[in-house]
Amino acid sequence: MASPDHSNDTKEKILQTTLDVIKREGFESVTIRKIASRSDANIALVNYYFGSKDKLINEAIKGLLIGFRDTFDVLDHVSVPPKERLKLFLTRYVQVIQQYPELVLHTIAAGSAMFASQHEYGEFLQATGFHKLQKVFTEITGEERPDSLMMMLTQIFGAIFLPALMKPLLESGAGVKPAPIDRQIDFLFERYFPEHGEAKERGK
Repeated sequence: MASPDHSNDTKEKILQTTLDVIKREGFESVTIRKIASRSDANIALVNYYFGSKDKLINEAIKGLLIGFRDTFDVLDHVSVPPKERLKLFLTRYVQVIQQYPELVLHTIAAGSAMFASQHEYGEFLQATGFHKLQKVFTEITGEERPDSLMMMLTQIFGAIFLPALMKPLLESGAGVKPAPIDRQIDFLFERYFPEHGEAKERGK
């Protein structure tokens, strides 16, 4: 009988193999047989641990999405100035993207064919994540209109996260080396929030 540590190692190897296949070939290329072969396991063992291909993919991408979710915690540190909180959040979010940019792209490209962990993350964004970000934008700019705050959110996400996702293509295909993420964020903030101090200071 396998020891608990050996079982955990085997499960982690299967999950990592699944992530690698998704990263290189997309969700549609994942099969139990392929994952078993590449992780030196047998089909019965993969099925024993995960039950089905969809459950295996769900568990594999859950870790990635938990990483994204955890980045929102920094927005709760009210002792840190709001711009600095936002910069820390963006930096940490990009760091998660940079671990598996191709995997993130495949996850986005899956569209409506979502797995349970993706639905859970979407529910978190709607219930908590977006509100945290909008609150920080209000602190920085004084803006309170929900539609304007959502536009700020999508524009800043696009400005910072799209280059991170495109980095492999930009570097290998176009010969473009993106600036370090902290420089990109500072550059964006200088232009996006040039006239805004802290909301408290705006009222003085």
